Amino acid sequence: MPSKAAGFPRSSPYWPVVSHPQLRRVLPGLAVSALGDGMAVVAVTWLAIQLAPPDQHGTWIAAAVAAYTLPSAAGTIVFGRLLRGRSGAQLAGWDAILRAGALAAIPLAHLAGVLTVGLYVLLLAVSALLHSWGTAGRFTLIAELLPQRHHLPANALLTTIAGFATVVGPPLAGLLIEWVSPVWVLAADAATFAVLALTYRFALPATDRAAPHDREVSRTAGFAVIRHQPALLGLLVLSLGFFFLFGPVYVAMPMHITDDLHASATLLGIYYTAFGVGGLVGGVVAGHLHRWPLGATTIGIVVGFGAAMLPLGLGAPVSLSLPAFALAGVIWAPYRSTSMALFQRSTSTEQLPAVLAANGAILVLAVPLGTMLGGPLVGAIGARPTLLLCAVAIVALGLVAAGFAISRRSARTPGGPAVTEISARR
Repeated sequence: MPSKAAGFPRSSPYWPVVSHPQLRRVLPGLAVSALGDGMAVVAVTWLAIQLAPPDQHGTWIAAAVAAYTLPSAAGTIVFGRLLRGRSGAQLAGWDAILRAGALAAIPLAHLAGVLTVGLYVLLLAVSALLHSWGTAGRFTLIAELLPQRHHLPANALLTTIAGFATVVGPPLAGLLIEWVSPVWVLAADAATFAVLALTYRFALPATDRAAPHDREVSRTAGFAVIRHQPALLGLLVLSLGFFFLFGPVYVAMPMHITDDLHASATLLGIYYTAFGVGGLVGGVVAGHLHRWPLGATTIGIVVGFGAAMLPLGLGAPVSLSLPAFALAGVIWAPYRSTSMALFQRSTSTEQLPAVLAANGAILVLAVPLGTMLGGPLVGAIGARPTLLLCAVAIVALGLVAAGFAISRRSARTPGGPAVTEISARR
């Protein structure tokens, strides 16, 4: 027993990540920035409420939330030629610089007395333009610095940091808004991105990777790579369907709490907290799945998540549906880590930033589109049936993906390339 205890940190799959001489310098900056983004979840909507006319709150809240994420899809295409071929640290650093500058302009405009709700939404949109490239840069950096066997634990660590921030950030933002104003919470968010930008600039050595010489390369090169690789295309379709089908839950859950259970927002907060805590647990567990077949694990996550959501849709009592929702959070959390590992293992480091940016540009639309569907769906069939429909559809999606993976494996010729299917192994 003593020998096992003494060897614990170094035996953990996370040890090669946190002890890496370069990554360990970046992780504190990532944690600080993630906390800032966690606070922004509340601050973005609250400031929209303060700036918008009283009879237009809903419209401007939706516009602000969309502006903080959706422009990254356009940025993937607009900046494709400029950013393709850059290193992971460059991409992530430039995203942090733009985020810091655009968000810092919000309190500056407030101090100057010129901050309107329209200018506010515009600055949020500018801040998001490089977000897909920044996310691609972080996961590309992992592929550049670590051997393949450590990609999944590193991805899981980034996911866990983000998950922790979504649990701690919103209540912290609520306290700060009570003391000061949402403007200054966004100022703090800008400061965290400035810290992250400085981290990328000074904590990592300059890379020798040159900008691409082919300036005629398509802005949509990342999409082309995905389209011509069945494994990546299948993974993108699976992720798109998974996130889209989860979107209506954001509408159905509060309606289920109020209309079906006749409970208050407190219970809704408890459900989301349980999901978030489950996500933290799942994020930690994800790093220990590096010996599992990643394709099968990724598909299994989809099926398992849908199954864990069934008690909510079936009207189970809170004593059963609440633990089930927490379990859904545990199952959900590893999906991003395993899917990113599949991209990292199926794409060269030169192509990876463009491919991940393209993947992110498409997926950033999935949940909002699903959420938009949730409104009329809940109105047509009710909240609980919507939850049940989403759960069943997610299970069906996973089973269909499993069927495709099995059929492609059976049809593969002996000696053929093993990485051409979504069930690519380690």
